[in-house]
Amino acid sequence: MNRSGALRNLLGAASLMLPVMVIAESNVQTGGATATPGATAHVDFSLVIPQILYLRVGTGSSYTTGVYTANTAVDEIVFSPTAAQVGNGTAIAGTGGDLTGGVETAAVVSNFGNVTLNATASGALIDGTGDSIPFTQITTAATTLTSATALPAPVLTNTTSANVVLTAPASKVIVQDAKWTYHYANTVAVPGGIYGGVNVNNSRVVYTATMP
Repeated sequence: MNRSGALRNLLGAASLMLPVMVIAESNVQTGGATATPGATAHVDFSLVIPQILYLRVGTGSSYTTGVYTANTAVDEIVFSPTAAQVGNGTAIAGTGGDLTGGVETAAVVSNFGNVTLNATASGALIDGTGDSIPFTQITTAATTLTSATALPAPVLTNTTSANVVLTAPASKVIVQDAKWTYHYANTVAVPGGIYGGVNVNNSRVVYTATMP
């Protein structure tokens, strides 16, 4: 027998076996077998949900629409007490911020449990001539924005603040925001000068959110 004939015989034999093979996923029942449960078929489903951790302080992308994108803008908050106000203990409101008046939008969105939030400075604000103002002179007040509970603000220091822990509900999903209003406490008399600036003289504070 040549190879062509052998191949035809092999395919023919295989075709005779097909009715008794089980091929997933279809099922044919005939006669009395059509009664309950009858013919069945199965489908498996999987949903792959990414872990999300979104942090916004100041200018940033929207977080209420479920579309999270990066935004590299960095806001500057400026305090400018008058000569009569310097060191008199009356808090000074700032200018700037995405909500103006020294007020920033702050938001955390996550879907995988508790979130830890802190703030890190690289040292006291300096003027470049040896004078400094500690970050403890800059206070942050958190008030509600859209969430029922305002997102707490870390207390600024010259190094890394104490952690703020956001406890997730049973759903593990956190959506919490606030208006963070910054003030200069103005409780110490300091030499005249420009302390900080735009990413100079220890001006920049880095807020960091982490989750398990």
